[in-house]
Amino acid sequence: MYTQFGLLGYCSNIHPGEIWEEHFQELQNNVPKIKELVSPKQSFGLGLRIANLASIELFENPLKLQELKNWLQKEDVFVYTLNGFPFGGFHKEIVKDQVHTPDWTTFERLEYSKRLAQILVQILPETLQTAGLSTSPLSYKFWWNADSIQSAFEKSNKHILDLVDFLVDLKSKTGKSIHLDIEPEPDGLLGNHQEFVKWFEKLVESNPEKELQIREHIQICFDVCHYAVSFDSIEDSLKELKEKGIGIGKIQISSALRVDLGEQKDEKLVALKAYEEPIYLHQVRAKNSSDKIIEFGDLSEALIPLKEDFKEARIHFHIPIFLDNFGLIDSTQEEIRKSIQLQKLHAYTEQLEIETYTWGVLPKELQKPMEESIAREIDWVLKQL
Repeated sequence: MYTQFGLLGYCSNIHPGEIWEEHFQELQNNVPKIKELVSPKQSFGLGLRIANLASIELFENPLKLQELKNWLQKEDVFVYTLNGFPFGGFHKEIVKDQVHTPDWTTFERLEYSKRLAQILVQILPETLQTAGLSTSPLSYKFWWNADSIQSAFEKSNKHILDLVDFLVDLKSKTGKSIHLDIEPEPDGLLGNHQEFVKWFEKLVESNPEKELQIREHIQICFDVCHYAVSFDSIEDSLKELKEKGIGIGKIQISSALRVDLGEQKDEKLVALKAYEEPIYLHQVRAKNSSDKIIEFGDLSEALIPLKEDFKEARIHFHIPIFLDNFGLIDSTQEEIRKSIQLQKLHAYTEQLEIETYTWGVLPKELQKPMEESIAREIDWVLKQL
């Protein structure tokens, strides 16, 4: 949707389908219903998730790509960003740390991203000259040890720079500027704001002849849930990115679980256990009484230790953004409110994308028909804007 403060849509990674026919069918079944609820008289924005197998199908079969373009035009829907983080299956199977596979140390991740960029320039509305595709924070840090982590960065950087060259060439041929939006995530090789900024600045310093190209084609995907989990200041982080000239490809509007452990700790931990599920990673960051942040790789690892000397915990679980609490459990909705207000004041990015993908694994009392849930999220953001 076109708003005064940037393009707005939701990410289609909530809809299953690793092959294109399956995902396209899900889009056809759901998107028109959602548009009718929230945007019946104006164009509707979609952040499209294209898995690797689907990208190959669309890239190698122009008829399928044309079918998508025809459907978008018919339904008055426009794609303004792609989600290229999950490479393979993302539903109904164990994802966990494999969401990073293959990572940026591999040729497969590079080629996948090239295909996405070429697809994106073909389906972008004529009115849009630039757009981004989000991707993983290079790799998953627990796959590497002290002896191998430098090699992981070197291989990833080489592929990132290869993609920059590719995107520069793509712009010269199409006039469209595509940027890779790297998404810091807890326990990623780039796990938080400062790790991303440090990496980006080093990449620029090491390649001064490519500085302008890097700044144009490598940006950040500012996922509010991830920033909240890491206890990163939304205001300070956005300010630093702007001051240092690091592009914000998009703000992903998403919410995490937050638990105040100062009172009713036992009851709250029992309630929190309902969110322990086997599909996705739910990294935990918890503050103890000394304000030291302790890291846990998944919620299952944190439930027992949290009984000890902790006063607050935040959990990577993309919960509905329109709720500020779930009984005894709170959300980081306030961080979303801050992000939107700052976007209204300073226009940090041109693209806003709602990303809640855990509907199928939420406690049953929170599960509603998909179109109603997504429409409710979009309406909530529009009210904030």
